[in-house]
Amino acid sequence: MSSSNLKNTIRTQREKLTAMLAEEMHELALRSVPLLKDREALDSLLTDTLPELSFCKHLYILNSDGVQITDNVTQTGKDDSHFGRDRMDRPYMEGIIGTTDFKLSDAYISRNKKRPSFTAIQVIRNEAGERVGFLGADFDLRELPGIKEIYQEPNNWRQIKGDPAIRSAVMRQQRADSEMDKHLDEVIPIISELMSEHGVFHGKLHFSSSRATLWLIEDPFSYRILSIDELIDPDICLAYPRHAYHERAIVPADKIMPVFELFRRLRFADENIYLRAGSLNLINGMVGLNFSCDGSHYMRFDEFLEKSTDFWFGTQKD
Repeated sequence: MSSSNLKNTIRTQREKLTAMLAEEMHELALRSVPLLKDREALDSLLTDTLPELSFCKHLYILNSDGVQITDNVTQTGKDDSHFGRDRMDRPYMEGIIGTTDFKLSDAYISRNKKRPSFTAIQVIRNEAGERVGFLGADFDLRELPGIKEIYQEPNNWRQIKGDPAIRSAVMRQQRADSEMDKHLDEVIPIISELMSEHGVFHGKLHFSSSRATLWLIEDPFSYRILSIDELIDPDICLAYPRHAYHERAIVPADKIMPVFELFRRLRFADENIYLRAGSLNLINGMVGLNFSCDGSHYMRFDEFLEKSTDFWFGTQKD
């Protein structure tokens, strides 16, 4: 499932962060033990050590009860406003006692700058192995290096239920012919042409509102909106220069029109549950469907083409 893959990606990134931080924080914790009763000496130690943790935002030490006994040492100096602060009830302290000596917290939104952050906590132990304090380090996710590999969305079929209020009333509504419904014989060939010959790699037809949204290979950061009048005019192809079929496209060009023709069938197959919008992405090969019951589906184009209308409107209605 997609959520499982996403969690695996997050877990891998956390393992990388732990490997990057754990050893340095353990060594710093050992060096802090003889200085725990000397606030000034601890501040100096953290100040001297912070450059070794160049991506650390705040560095501080707590006593065994979780009360801060140093300033917050930062890359720009010391902040004494947190001295004496009780951090024991903070989420990143949960589970640190009696289970592990190092913990990397879940990401959270920082109180001050409202940015995704996380905290690493290292238990400080004396020579007898007794817990005598905690070393804390705060990090801003946007400032960390080397952990931003792109998560790859899986291509398995995904079904997402929509608004319960819409779903409960679906049998009391009935499809009304839109302007696009009346002109699909023109719309489908034109959007297929734009995608196969004019650099559109993602196309979405909004049947109910009679419009299309397009994303182009040459300008992927912006989308275009075409009205029904533009969608039924073959001259629209003149507005988009010819473009070779992209090498990353995994949808064969001759499968584009069959996908949109199947959209047509799903639009008219049932008067209560019908397709409101359908999209095709040539690069990842995914089809997106949104039905009148507000349910959404995502699946690979080839799997989609294998499904009959019975799959959607037989015993497996969304």
